[in-house]
Amino acid sequence: MQMHSNTILITGGTSGIGRGLAEALSKLGNQVIISGRREDRLREICAANPGMRHFALDVRDPEAIRAVASKAVAEFPSLNWLINNAGVQRRLQLAPGAPLDEQGLQDEIDTNLLGVIRVAAEFLPHLVQRPNAVLLNVSSGLAFVPMARFPVYCATKAAVHSFTLSLRHQLKDSGVKVTELIPPYVATELGGPRKITGSGGPQPMPLDTFIAETLKALESGDEEVAIGDARNLVAATNPESLKTMFGRMNR
Repeated sequence: MQMHSNTILITGGTSGIGRGLAEALSKLGNQVIISGRREDRLREICAANPGMRHFALDVRDPEAIRAVASKAVAEFPSLNWLINNAGVQRRLQLAPGAPLDEQGLQDEIDTNLLGVIRVAAEFLPHLVQRPNAVLLNVSSGLAFVPMARFPVYCATKAAVHSFTLSLRHQLKDSGVKVTELIPPYVATELGGPRKITGSGGPQPMPLDTFIAETLKALESGDEEVAIGDARNLVAATNPESLKTMFGRMNR
């Protein structure tokens, strides 16, 4: 995969994996555009990274997605990479008699799943016209083996994985490379602070290590890029059998 001289838009670019990828890809000689809900954070990041640009975007809002897609394509006609990274993670205990946080539930689904679908749909008409086009969806190792205290997050990431499989099949003759990035537990602010108990508990991968391994893996051009411990979670689901069965069902 061509890792330089691209024009790249990244959703959820104000922190964590999104910001890490944005800064690393910018240093490789790409024009990077970040988006996110916090405009003050967007401005701060762009000021620290000369040449980086931004658009304020809440991926829960379909009208905002359409407006930003139109502006981005007009301002950056060479745009050929889209990284769908925006995400939120919330704990949810479905205890009998406990009220359900309807707004929080809707926000998580709108951000993690509907946002991915809507952003992809708005940018695809442009991407199919660009050389070396890439559409990269960020899922999670938890898409393959869920962690019960984050049931909605895990379910939405499993849906992103499924959606990416279908999208890749639909676009197989389009020239757009559809890639899935599958992170492990990474040291970011996603989901807020987590208490790690004991030496046997889950240990987050340092963000800089994750970014370095991700860039190296993306360069190989693989369709599914699992990093660190996420490889074990993917392997637990026997992905080769899934690919074989998927191929049979979608001939």
